[in-house]
Amino acid sequence: MSPQTLTITIDPAAAEAPFEQVRTQIADQARDGGLPVGYKLPTVRGLAEELGLAANTIAKAYRALETDGVIETRGRNGSFVAAAGDAADREAAAAADAYARRAHRLGLDRHAARTAVENALRAAYGADA
Repeated sequence: MSPQTLTITIDPAAAEAPFEQVRTQIADQARDGGLPVGYKLPTVRGLAEELGLAANTIAKAYRALETDGVIETRGRNGSFVAAAGDAADREAAAAADAYARRAHRLGLDRHAARTAVENALRAAYGADA
């Protein structure tokens, strides 16, 4: 069995900012098992040099991934792929709860609240969401 490796390709012509391309590609590889739980990510400087990006760009992507529960940083030991499924499920449930409470406070009925969610999902996932 060959060891998994991080593969990132930056498209300078893409509409997405480079940090978002890095964030998305790492998140996707972690979720689909391409990067197993516990996989040690390259250092911020190392990945920045490899991709020809600024260290701040990679740091921003790593911070977003950590906020999303995809990676965890262990101080000087580095950043590692976290058990993203449980953390992502918990964060999604918390976000859904916060949204439901806010929609109720705004006076939206269930139909209007669901319509807002469906519109947001279509915008995020495409027309088939």
